[in-house]
Amino acid sequence: MWNERESPLRIEKRYEFDQYSKISKFMEKIEKLCKEKDVYPNISFGKNFVSLSIFLDNKEISDREKDFSSDVDKFYLED
Repeated sequence: MWNERESPLRIEKRYEFDQYSKISKFMEKIEKLCKEKDVYPNISFGKNFVSLSIFLDNKEISDREKDFSSDVDKFYLED
């Protein structure tokens, strides 16, 4: 589940990994998805995590952003 935050309005989620090699595969999938969905989150990562934040233009999450976040969750569960 993605967390909703205010000021600025955004949704965000942190994904934990047990191996750094899994992070690079996950990031490759996200890169392709960004181009497909035209959603470009802020991304930060470290040795064992990836964090994504999607800043919202409207007061609610659009279908495009919902689809994107759902697809990212599926990528994570695949690994």
